[in-house]
Amino acid sequence: MLASSGSRALRRLGAALAYRNFRILWCGSFVSTVGMWVQRVAQNWLILTLTGSAFYLGLASFMSDLPVLLFTLIGGVIADRHDRRYLLIGSQCIQMVPAFILAALVYFNVVQIWQILLLAFMTGCGQAFGGPAHQSLIPALVPKENLPNAIALNSIQFNLGRFIGPLIAGVTMTALGTAACFGFNGLSFFAVIVALMSLRVKHLPPSTRQRMLDELRGGLSYVRHQGSLTSLTSLAFITTLLGFPLLTLLPVIAQDVFAQGVEQYSRMMAFVGAGAVLGALAVAWLGKFRHMGVTLLFVQLAFGGLVVAFSFSRVMLLSEVLLFFAGTTLIMVFSLTTSLVQLVAPNELRGRVMSIFMVAFRGGIPLGNLIAGFVADRISAPFVLGINGMALTVIACYFLTRSHGVRTL
Repeated sequence: MLASSGSRALRRLGAALAYRNFRILWCGSFVSTVGMWVQRVAQNWLILTLTGSAFYLGLASFMSDLPVLLFTLIGGVIADRHDRRYLLIGSQCIQMVPAFILAALVYFNVVQIWQILLLAFMTGCGQAFGGPAHQSLIPALVPKENLPNAIALNSIQFNLGRFIGPLIAGVTMTALGTAACFGFNGLSFFAVIVALMSLRVKHLPPSTRQRMLDELRGGLSYVRHQGSLTSLTSLAFITTLLGFPLLTLLPVIAQDVFAQGVEQYSRMMAFVGAGAVLGALAVAWLGKFRHMGVTLLFVQLAFGGLVVAFSFSRVMLLSEVLLFFAGTTLIMVFSLTTSLVQLVAPNELRGRVMSIFMVAFRGGIPLGNLIAGFVADRISAPFVLGINGMALTVIACYFLTRSHGVRTL
């Protein structure tokens, strides 16, 4: 009986993995995500070593995400017009090149901060066109009833990578050096490219095609007149604006607050990743359920409180526990928000709706990190995190008391 119940629970957790196309893409994306987090940890530590500045950590994140603000809406229109698989393959190739260039610059000891910033911008360009294509491809791989599960499983692979990647980065940087981390990331893109080439998905071009600008306006108009989509998009922007500096400022916390090096920074990132895996598992198990909107807001309220508590902690063990649960609640907020947007968006507008959502979601990251890095340089990283955490709790309470279409979803 217990074995049967456990088997049913596992099938519920991995419902979307029963579908071949989603399973192949999930595995390929996981390898690439591990590589991305290996590079991110190595790059953040490299920037801190070169400059000693929290501002440059925020600026590097800003340069990486700036193309999302500039090009993602165009990417959404293209994703609705063309085969999303080929768009994703091109995106992976664009992101692969900067990783190998950075590996060479570090290996030959000629790397400078402006080069890191430029390569971060190039990587962001690939993500700006690949992101809408990836988000709008997932609903073609699984039935609609399994879509929240698929999105949560996608978060699981991302956060397993967030957990494993920093650990690999710490070992690799100690044993082989920073250049090896960037080379590892470059090689990992081949896994996604092979997975995408293996998918059996038929592309159905739109029956009618307007001018690109008219199609973009149509997507913006649809989101503007759907109150729930407008609120979810706004909530996504606010959460990334105020929540992501927790991750960006971790090397500063490790170095300035706890007087530790890259090993402790990697360990702290791993705690966030492990907690995020738990959060994604919870959303995957829940699937599509009633009162998703209210659940989302209460989880964001908890996340804000955890960020405030972390900003005050000066005990390493307590800080690691707080990071674990902050990772859990953060990924639950992201997974639930994305699931709700995907469920509301019609298929013929999905690329454009998801591109608008991604501009808000990803747009908050560079702005938040740039502001947080600037203020942290002049006051302190814990101060920034405390203010951001309190703001997150206030905003969650506002949406809970004034529905704006989220509470009813």
